[in-house]
Amino acid sequence: MDFIHSILHRLGDVEGIIRWGGYFALAGIVFSETGLMVGFFLPGDSLLVTAGLFAAKGVLNIAVLIPLLICCAVAGNATGYLIGRTIGPRLFRKEDSLLFKKRHLLKTQQFYEKHGGKTIILAQFIPILRTFAPVVAGVAQMKYRKFFSFNVVGAVCWIASMLLIGYALMKVFPGVEKHINVVILIVIFVSMLPGIIEFARAKMKH
Repeated sequence: MDFIHSILHRLGDVEGIIRWGGYFALAGIVFSETGLMVGFFLPGDSLLVTAGLFAAKGVLNIAVLIPLLICCAVAGNATGYLIGRTIGPRLFRKEDSLLFKKRHLLKTQQFYEKHGGKTIILAQFIPILRTFAPVVAGVAQMKYRKFFSFNVVGAVCWIASMLLIGYALMKVFPGVEKHINVVILIVIFVSMLPGIIEFARAKMKH
């Protein structure tokens, strides 16, 4: 148990992750969060914003980060889709474990049923949903060509916006890194607004 707490603590230290693992850590986390169902707890948004701050400081290269992480997100989403399409309904019969919670899958399925294909784009900005949305699309047998279009648009919007927000903030407010936790919370809330608004609209129609 102490080992698990230690890992979770390290994952919460987004600045430490970037300093320790650089591009490789960022690529691995983005792929895992979007492509592997056990990655739903990973700090995607906060990591991207912090990476943007580091890029503005010259520690990382924004011109490398954006295409690299977009490719990782697209590949991760495609992997999640393949898992859903291959394993299908068996996932909904799977019992809960330390790294798998069926409720996350069911919640994403409900969101998908209400919003259809655009779920793939909206979910990129919502923690947990972005992990399971591609899986649900695969289970629902969405045509891959259609899924791929939503996948690319969602990945580009999510990765580019999070990185560039961090990058711009550091350029405009050089001391913003001292308040990184507040910045991350604000950015996460703002990034989730499209999904929240869409969900509210759907509720109002019923």
